Amino acid sequence: MRKSPDPLALLGDLVSRARRQGADQADAVLIESVALSHAQRLGKLEKLERAESFDLGLRVIIGKRQAIVSSNDRDADHGGELIGRALAMARSVPEDPFCGLADPADLAKDIPDLELADPVEPMPALLAERAGAAEDAALAVKGVTNSEGAQAGWSQSRVALIASNGFSGHYATTGHAIAVAVLASKGSAMERDDDWDSAVFGADLRDPAAIGRKAGERTVRRLGGRKVPSAKVPVVYDPRVSSSLLRHLSGAISGPSIARGTSFLKDRMGENIFPRGITVMDDPHMKRGHRSAPFDGEGIATAKREVIADGVLQTWLLDLASARQLKLKTTGHARRGTSGPPGPAPANFYLMPGAVTAQELIGDVAGGFYVTELMGMGVSGVTGDYSRGAAGFWIENGVLAFPVSEVTIAGNLKDMFRHLTPANDLEFRTGIDAPTVRVDGMTVAGA
Repeated sequence: MRKSPDPLALLGDLVSRARRQGADQADAVLIESVALSHAQRLGKLEKLERAESFDLGLRVIIGKRQAIVSSNDRDADHGGELIGRALAMARSVPEDPFCGLADPADLAKDIPDLELADPVEPMPALLAERAGAAEDAALAVKGVTNSEGAQAGWSQSRVALIASNGFSGHYATTGHAIAVAVLASKGSAMERDDDWDSAVFGADLRDPAAIGRKAGERTVRRLGGRKVPSAKVPVVYDPRVSSSLLRHLSGAISGPSIARGTSFLKDRMGENIFPRGITVMDDPHMKRGHRSAPFDGEGIATAKREVIADGVLQTWLLDLASARQLKLKTTGHARRGTSGPPGPAPANFYLMPGAVTAQELIGDVAGGFYVTELMGMGVSGVTGDYSRGAAGFWIENGVLAFPVSEVTIAGNLKDMFRHLTPANDLEFRTGIDAPTVRVDGMTVAGA
C-alpha cells in the first residue's frame, strides 16, 4: 500500500486551513485500505485480486450548518478545492441544531492498544492453501457432489481522525477470512450449505480443513427435507442466525430511531424487555475484537457497557447529534466513513451465555423448529412485527428429527425478547454474536 507520509499532519493541515478560511469547526478523517483475496472452484483458480483504496473526508461547520466532502484523490486538496467546496456547501444548506464537534472534556485522552492489527501480511500462496484445504475437505464428505467454491482473504485498514476541538488519533485493523460452499444431491433433490470463519489475526482462524468438513456435513444433512404443518411452537436459533436478533435490538435502541419515535422500544428505557438474568454487553475495547475501536467516530472515549442488565434496558446507542436531540450525553457509539456524518452503531455487541447446553435447550421440546438459515427481511422496527423465511430442522421429542425448508417464522420482537433463553455456547465470530437461543411461542407457517 502506498502510505501517506503522515496522515495526521495531512489532516491537521486540512482542518487548520478550513478554520482559517471561515469554518467555525472542522474535522477530517482518512481511511487507507488494502485487501487481498483468492477464490477457487474445484481446485481451479477463479480470482486472485488485490485492491487498494484511499478515502479522505472533510467536515466543516459554520454556525449550525455543516457540510461534508470526500475524495479518493491523494492530491485532491493541494489547490484548496476540497475546502472551498465544503465551505460553499455549508453556507447553502439548512441549519442543523444538533450538529457540532464534541466538548474537549469528553474526548479520548488515552488510546488503548487493542491488538487490532496482525503484523503479518499473508502471501497469495497462503490464501490459496487455506481455500484449497477448506474445499478439499468439503468435497471429501460423503454425499457432497459439487462445489460453489472456496475463498480466503485478508484486509488491512488504517484510520486517522483529527478535529479542531483538539482531538487527534489513529489506529489500524486487519481481518482474515475463509469461506467454502458446496452442494449435495440425492435423486432429484439438491441442497447447498457453507461454513466460514473470520479473525483479526490469522493465527486465530479455525483450521481450514475443519471449516470444509463442517460445510460438507451441513450440506449433506439438509437432504431429505419434509414439509411441516403450521403450528405455534418453540423456535431455536442456531448461533449462525441468533445474532440477527441482536441486530434487531441494536437498531431499536439506536439514538436516531428513538429521537424520531420510530422504534418499538422507544418508551422502554429502564424496563424489563428480556427475562431476568439476561445480559447484553457492548465492548469496544475487546482485544482482537472484530468491531473494537480505541475511540469512536467523533473522538469520544469509549467504554464497555451493559446494554441489557438482568433483563432491563440500560442505555440507548448514541452519537453526539442524537444525544443532543434527546438531551442526553453521547455513549461513544459514533461510527463514520468519509462521505457522511457520524451515526451510532454497536461495537462488539453480544448476548452473554446462559447456564444450559444447546442440547439441553431443545431437550424438552416435543415439537419445535431449529433454525439454521434465515431469508428475507420482514421485520418492522416501528412495531416489532417479525416474519422471515427460514430453513433448518424439525425438533421431535428433544432431537433434530429431519430437515425442513420453505417455512416462515413469525412473532413480535417484544414478545420474542421476553421469551428468550440462551445456551452456553457463545463464540465471538463477527462482532455481533449470540449463543444458541430458544424463543418460545413463535408461529411456524409451513404446508
